[in-house]
Amino acid sequence: MMSPAAVFANDTFLTYIALVGALLSAVGVLLVLLTGVFHYRITSIWRTYRSWLVMVPMVLVVLVAGRVATIVSVAILAACAFREFARATGLSRDAWMTGAVYVGIAAVTASSLVQDPWQHVPGWYGLFMALPVYVVCLILIVPIARNRTRGQLQNSALAVLGFIYVGWMFSHVGFLANSTHAYGYLLFLLLAVESNDVAAFTSGKLLGRRKLREVISPNKTWGGAIGALAFSMALPWLLWFSFPHFGWLQLVLAGLIVGVGGQLGDLTLSVIKRDLGVKDMGSLIPGHGGLLDRVDSLIFTAPLFFHMVRWFYDIY
Repeated sequence: MMSPAAVFANDTFLTYIALVGALLSAVGVLLVLLTGVFHYRITSIWRTYRSWLVMVPMVLVVLVAGRVATIVSVAILAACAFREFARATGLSRDAWMTGAVYVGIAAVTASSLVQDPWQHVPGWYGLFMALPVYVVCLILIVPIARNRTRGQLQNSALAVLGFIYVGWMFSHVGFLANSTHAYGYLLFLLLAVESNDVAAFTSGKLLGRRKLREVISPNKTWGGAIGALAFSMALPWLLWFSFPHFGWLQLVLAGLIVGVGGQLGDLTLSVIKRDLGVKDMGSLIPGHGGLLDRVDSLIFTAPLFFHMVRWFYDIY
């Protein structure tokens, strides 16, 4: 189980620290060469890179702190991401609806933290899976409790979407902290999802001609999507040490989940942003936009990976 005492004895965690450190160093050297030797103007890429130099240590510190810190940190991220969603959609003007969603996020977090009363394992999976029913009921009761109808259909729909999309789907990341393979699962997901984004960008620049979905995301191309999928299919084999119990089928499924799910997560948020007429959901992270812009791919890949693992091996 994740804990400060166990983390530095975990070979998977130590391998990822070395790997991520090497990748960040290599990218830094490459950017210096592009800027100083070849005189490329890549100010935006430098801004993104500097953000990663801050975010990566923060993520590692949370994982070192252990299971509880990881679950609580995911909950804080989910609440902040929902706040961005609520502000962008106008739902934030309805304190009752947003309050119901925050209650739901708190309940999901509690279900991830407490022990299952029947199986006596960390994390109450049954409650975690049932909570969307209860939270949706709570959201639908809000207009009744307020004796109000005007605008309540739209606000209820936005609150349900906000909870399921951000509050519950993203919280699968936190529940994975209960697994005996938590370091391998979480670090693989984080590295694979971000690498998938880089692979899509790079292959799109090199091979992109035909637009993937020009109305939704004009910069995405079929070349970028196929390149990212090919890269993501290879990545589980390269990072097999993350989950040595996986067979070939699970490795293939992990690649598909990251390669397809990650891009669908990005496109889903693009649909929301285009409909709202905004470029980013926020400006919290320089070079990345808002928090929701940064975790959009994880919102899809985390639950898909979680339930794939549970189907074949259980989480524990």
